[in-house]
Amino acid sequence: MKVDKPNNRRQFLKNTSLAALSLGVLPNTTNTQTPTENTVECDKTTLDYYGQGPFYTENPPALVENQLATADEAGTRLIISGRVFNLDCGQYIPNAVVDIWHANDAGQYDNQGFNLRGKTLSNEQGFYLFETIKPGKYLNGSQYRPAHIHFKITPPDANTLTTQLYFEGDTDIPADAAASISSGEFDATHRIIPLTENSDGKLEGTWDIVIAGNGVNLGLNDLHLNKGMIYQVNPNPFTDSVVIKYGVFEKAKISLLVYNVQGQLVATLEERTLPPNKYEAEWQASAYLPSGHYFVALKVNDLQVHYLKIIKK
Repeated sequence: MKVDKPNNRRQFLKNTSLAALSLGVLPNTTNTQTPTENTVECDKTTLDYYGQGPFYTENPPALVENQLATADEAGTRLIISGRVFNLDCGQYIPNAVVDIWHANDAGQYDNQGFNLRGKTLSNEQGFYLFETIKPGKYLNGSQYRPAHIHFKITPPDANTLTTQLYFEGDTDIPADAAASISSGEFDATHRIIPLTENSDGKLEGTWDIVIAGNGVNLGLNDLHLNKGMIYQVNPNPFTDSVVIKYGVFEKAKISLLVYNVQGQLVATLEERTLPPNKYEAEWQASAYLPSGHYFVALKVNDLQVHYLKIIKK
């Protein structure tokens, strides 16, 4: 582990040229994003005005290896990931059913089978992830609906929330009866997410789901970034090893951990008491670990305060 010159939190944030980031949002795998000094806002995931729409099919299959779209499905590949939280973001929710369906690249739904339909579970850390293609648009009367993905989210022993996800920059959002709503029960504001292209040419987006349900305590008072943060991972994606740079803002017990998509711990990079400082750690991933997505998490006094998504090639 390498240690950089000590800085207090304000100077640390200044020195690392930080851009805005809301805690709990998974940054783009190819860019470094970092936080402001504001506390976290917890935005409840809202219903969509159109609900499930006319194209839902009951009993979709479970996703295999996080794939909603087959390898030969036409269209631009798209990866969506995030975490499921309860309403105050004080708990993450494992084993929530995330039921997904959407149109194909031509704007058509498969109403005979289950193409581009499936369900997955949030893992033991509350994370979910799936790969698909960006949906095409279709006419709704005389107006095209913006590209969208349908979701039904059901935490254990809780009610289902049905909604839709949209994408920033879509020129059909302003005229859409559902996607253009910006207040109230059907407010779509926090369901319109940016997409960025990763080094493999795939689009990636992050969407955290905030829903009524019981889960595992995070410690709400510690969800602001006055404890510590991960501010850079490089290279990402990586082949053999990746360097994780992080900051600690107060003396505390620090754990730097790596989880797979199933929520299983695969590596412990740091676990000891550290003073305020900037640090870096290197993960030399085992050649036996499969390629794919992993999550590196920073815990301060056993409370997870930040995480980033990384890709092993």
